[in-house]
Amino acid sequence: MASENPFKRILKTLEKPDGGEFGKYYSLPALNDPRIDKLPYSIKILLESAIRNCDEFQVKSKDVEKIIDWEITSPKQVEIPFKPARVLLQDFTGVPAVVDLACMRDAMNNLGGDSNKINPLVPVDLVIDHSVQVDLARSENAVQVNMEFEFRRNKERFGFLKWGSNAFHNMLVVPPGSGIVHQVNLEYLGRVVFNTNGMLYPDSVVGTDSHTTMIDGLGVAGWGVGGIEAEAAMLGQPMSMVLPGVVGFKLLGKLRDGVTATDLVLTATQMLRKHGVVGKFVEFYGEGMSELSLADRATIANMSPEYGATMGFFPVDHVTLQYLRLTGRTDDTIAMIESYLRANKMFVDYNEPQVERVYSSYLELHLEDVEPCVSGPKRPHDRVPLKEMKVDWHACLNNKVGFKGFAVPKESQNKVAEFTFHGTPVQLRHGDVVIAAITSCTNTSNPSVMLGAALVAKKACELGLEVKPWIKTSLAPGSGVVTKYLQTSDLQKYLNQLGFHIVGYGCTTCIGNSGDLDEAVASAITDNDIVAAAVLSGNRNFEGRVHPLTRANYLASPPLVVAYALAGTVNIDFETEPIGLGKDGKKIFFRDIWPSNEEVAHVVQSSVLPDMFRATYEAITKGNPMWNQLSVPSGTLYAWDPTSTYIHDPPYFKDMSMSPPGLHGVKNAYCLLNFGDSITTDHISPAGSIHKDSPAARYLLERGVDRRDFNSYGSRRGNDEVMARGTFANIRIVNKLLQGEVGPKTIHIPTGEKLSVFDTAMKYKSEGHDTIILAGAEYGSGSSRDWAAKGPMLLGVKAVIAKSFERIHRSNLVGMGIIPLCFKAGEDAETLGLTGHERYNIDLPSSVNEIRPGQDVTVVTDKGKSFTCTLRFDTEVELAYFNHGGILQYVIRNLINAKH
Repeated sequence: MASENPFKRILKTLEKPDGGEFGKYYSLPALNDPRIDKLPYSIKILLESAIRNCDEFQVKSKDVEKIIDWEITSPKQVEIPFKPARVLLQDFTGVPAVVDLACMRDAMNNLGGDSNKINPLVPVDLVIDHSVQVDLARSENAVQVNMEFEFRRNKERFGFLKWGSNAFHNMLVVPPGSGIVHQVNLEYLGRVVFNTNGMLYPDSVVGTDSHTTMIDGLGVAGWGVGGIEAEAAMLGQPMSMVLPGVVGFKLLGKLRDGVTATDLVLTATQMLRKHGVVGKFVEFYGEGMSELSLADRATIANMSPEYGATMGFFPVDHVTLQYLRLTGRTDDTIAMIESYLRANKMFVDYNEPQVERVYSSYLELHLEDVEPCVSGPKRPHDRVPLKEMKVDWHACLNNKVGFKGFAVPKESQNKVAEFTFHGTPVQLRHGDVVIAAITSCTNTSNPSVMLGAALVAKKACELGLEVKPWIKTSLAPGSGVVTKYLQTSDLQKYLNQLGFHIVGYGCTTCIGNSGDLDEAVASAITDNDIVAAAVLSGNRNFEGRVHPLTRANYLASPPLVVAYALAGTVNIDFETEPIGLGKDGKKIFFRDIWPSNEEVAHVVQSSVLPDMFRATYEAITKGNPMWNQLSVPSGTLYAWDPTSTYIHDPPYFKDMSMSPPGLHGVKNAYCLLNFGDSITTDHISPAGSIHKDSPAARYLLERGVDRRDFNSYGSRRGNDEVMARGTFANIRIVNKLLQGEVGPKTIHIPTGEKLSVFDTAMKYKSEGHDTIILAGAEYGSGSSRDWAAKGPMLLGVKAVIAKSFERIHRSNLVGMGIIPLCFKAGEDAETLGLTGHERYNIDLPSSVNEIRPGQDVTVVTDKGKSFTCTLRFDTEVELAYFNHGGILQYVIRNLINAKH
């Protein structure tokens, strides 16, 4: 078990320049190891965390050595434990985490412990930003109306989260209407350096949203994880991660006039995708860094999931400190941050000779080579230079159906759909824009592109240009600061004039919350099979994501979103064709409305002020009238409503006692599902809409929920009854027991009945039978999803035997008490002659002292087959979790047994 930190010898005191001290810190230079000087800055953050948390149980000295020896160890895919400084949640992914904390309190109470001990052990911030939809656009009162809809749809979830904000210490809930989680993180929540009870250490964060990486632009190490890893981090447990390779990305020169940060990020995304950075860190350096504002850096960091990296990291330098001043952080805080990072050699000072850092591979970009561009029509990394857009669009119409093709027959490409919009005759063609949205964390945190868009609107209005009234235009800022500087600059009125009224403060169109199109427009698209376009300043444009009726979706900078809304089509060459007709029928071109970098910089300088950030964030937790009127119980234990179909008390701790259940094998288990290779968490975890004939639909109908109110699995993540029924409910799932039939069913082996996976699992449970799953290679690949492990556990699955596992999904299975086993190399279910109709026995030693990570285990079937598997409990910590029945049970018993 845990022992004293062996690195106490390098604990130093950080003195203030004027006397006194900032606090204590673990000094990396005091290790006197020349290898540390050459480490990438991002790896130094992992190193400091391992040193500070070293207890020879969860984090060992050998883990510290692996990180110091990064240049040698990272190519070997070694695993290390990581304890982030804090956790970030949004409302969709945060609800199940708060549900688990609430039911842990109940369990603690039932076992006679102090339920108030169940609190996040690191700071947790939850920002409600994923629920607002663009129900109303192009209206002065859009914000109010959309928020009323938001509260009506999400009252139960919001009430539960409000209870959590009062009941738990160390948890801040930022109410709806405050902004986008990643922008609030950047402008307000990010610490850069923590000072906790006199201990200084770098800020680091894991978040249950993939674009958590935006904070990397501030020199804070952060990335997205699944719910179980986030809960583990909240409760003080280490996350297991592969020590990553780091791609060094050198930036040179400066951007040309008229080129935006969005153009830069789309260029970098394409380069990094081509280079191959999945699972790696990307670290930016070079003289071009000082030319990039903090907001530009954050734009690039935000898009890490789109180029596939775990992080896109910008170390702290003078630009970071300037931004901290701008956003209202105090002088004392900034002095502490700079002093600490300089003392630990984690600050970049361009006036000092630069140590040549070692990277796994290298890329280089001259910023002057970046040109205006968009990405699409279906993927973020399919960059199209603006000057080639018209040619590319025609190629997409001709190409066969795919990422760059719609296969529209030649004779149909000039089709005109005639319809009437509010009494006016209208025409719609392929490539016409029907949605133009300035939205998403990527761009709305960046004053230069937001004010650039407003300047485009101003010039357009002055020249007499208009946006066609059937285009759904919207502006969804990432924080209230944006509204303040758009008003101070007196530019919001021009955006309003073109229909870009503020619709709400949240993700909106970027996550598909674009709301309905006008019925006349929708009918014209569907009746005539028009390839309609959406242009948005978001980070994702996958098919079907933005809106079901926009088959072409382009990512563009906010100023370009305005330009395309004015043009009304993506089928235009901005260099040679007019964007529209102005006053007196004069042709207006793109160049006539595009502001210079100097114009933008002038407005940013005069309109974006520190007081705006201070005023916005001083009021952020005060909420709004609708949030403040939500009536919630005040107790520290949650009063579960048994009739709720959104929030339900999960059965994880039913019959839990103070004695751990101990190690246990599997006896006479049936095979619930028999899979091949590449079963992803999307196959396993409930996602998307609830199918009308599914067990989840049956459950909701039985409780009086109307079909139109089913909502999605995502919105019902806080109800285990719905989520268990949606586990393995993917209509594309291939289960070998069905012999070629595709879909969410399986065979109940004793009777031969074909039933839904949920009904089969419940039948086995009622008969007292355990179940296992057989699988091929890469079981659980894709995004980490907590319900991909929670769901199978609730279905009664005791073990998964696979050729190989995706790393995080394997650890999630362990966290939920499911045994992961790997076939030996060269073997799988087919080579061993397993059909899934057998019964399976897995023998494990009965004592923790007799078992070790990665040992061999024998599996025997009732058909006389016997084979050896590798037990994939990979660390002693994971064995401890399994011994307790899961990670949450382990934490509860440890807290009850703790002396303080």
